[in-house]
Amino acid sequence: MKIALIGATGFVGKEILKEAAARGDSVTALVRNPAKVEKLGGVTAVEADALDTAALSEQLKGHDVVISAYNPGWAEPDIQAVHIKASKSITEATKTAGVKRLIVIGGAGSLYAEDGTQFVDGAHFPAEYKEGALGARQALTDLRAETAIDWSFVSPPFNLAPGPRTGKYRLGKENPVFDAEGKSAISASDLAVAIIDEAHNPKHKQQRFTAAY
Repeated sequence: MKIALIGATGFVGKEILKEAAARGDSVTALVRNPAKVEKLGGVTAVEADALDTAALSEQLKGHDVVISAYNPGWAEPDIQAVHIKASKSITEATKTAGVKRLIVIGGAGSLYAEDGTQFVDGAHFPAEYKEGALGARQALTDLRAETAIDWSFVSPPFNLAPGPRTGKYRLGKENPVFDAEGKSAISASDLAVAIIDEAHNPKHKQQRFTAAY
C-alpha cells in the first residue's frame, strides 16, 4: 500500500510510520523537517507545508491513502485557527489529488461522556489543551460534511502514552472505550496498529472511531 503520512515525526505520527514500514508499506513522510524522519525501509521523507494546498495536492497524488497526524504544536499561539485551516487544506488537497481515502488523527476532547456532552466542553477539561481540542473538534465537524472521499477520524483515549506494541485493542465510536477498571488508555504504538489496520481494512468510512485496551 502507498501511504502519504502527514506529520510523521510527531508523537503518534512516528509510531504510525514505524508500523506501516514494518508491514512493508511504501510511505511518503510529509513533514516540516525531513531530517527528523526515522530512516526506515520503504520510507521517503519529503518537506511539506500543510497550509499550501496546491503543493500538497501534488505531493499526495498516486497514493492509496492519506493519513494525517498533523498538529500545529502546542506552543502555537493560535492553535485552534491554524488547526482548522490546515485540516481544511489537507482535506482539499486529498480530494484534488484524487485520493479517495483519508484518515485523520484528532483529539479525545470531542468524544462524548455518558450525559451526552463532549469532554472538551466540561468544566474540568485541561485549559492548556482546550484550544487545540476545539480545533480538532471543528476538523471533525468539517469532515462530517464531506461525501466526496472516504474519511475516518481517529480519537485516541485521554491516556495515550509511550509503551510496547501488543497488537491488541478494542474499538469504539463516539464514546471512550473503558476497561474493567474504568480506565481508557492505549500506547501510541498500539494506536498506530489500529490506524494501519483501518488503512488496510477499512471499517469506519465516513465515521469517527476510537481505540483503547
